[in-house]
Amino acid sequence: MSIMQDFKQFAMRGNVLDMAVGVIIGAAFGKVVASLVTDVLMPPIGLAIGGMDFSNMFINLSDTQVSTLAEAVEAGLPVISYGLFINSVINFIIQAWAIFWVIRFANKMSKPVPAALPKRKCPFCLSDIDDGATRCPYCTSQL
Repeated sequence: MSIMQDFKQFAMRGNVLDMAVGVIIGAAFGKVVASLVTDVLMPPIGLAIGGMDFSNMFINLSDTQVSTLAEAVEAGLPVISYGLFINSVINFIIQAWAIFWVIRFANKMSKPVPAALPKRKCPFCLSDIDDGATRCPYCTSQL
């Protein structure tokens, strides 16, 4: 087999395609959650705790005075952007919570099939019968 045939066989396996779809959907889901946190959740939270804008919270590590994170980044100043870190932590918590519910739902939908009852042979007709049977359902012999 050539390397191209090996690669084609590898790439067309079911698990590789499933994983690729999962990664793409996961990336899109991550963007939606990031937007939810940044654009929907954080403004009211900031307003509720005194009008704070988390995305603009930072510690300037230089002597140059700037009033916004955007100015500091544009000037190339060293900063600790702890407000963006707070947003990222909230993003993670929401994504982990959502994935928890998706996996919980999937686990409930795929309940294991109960194991079949043990079988034994009827000593009279040799048919398979349930282990707990007291009479054969086929020949009606008392067991």
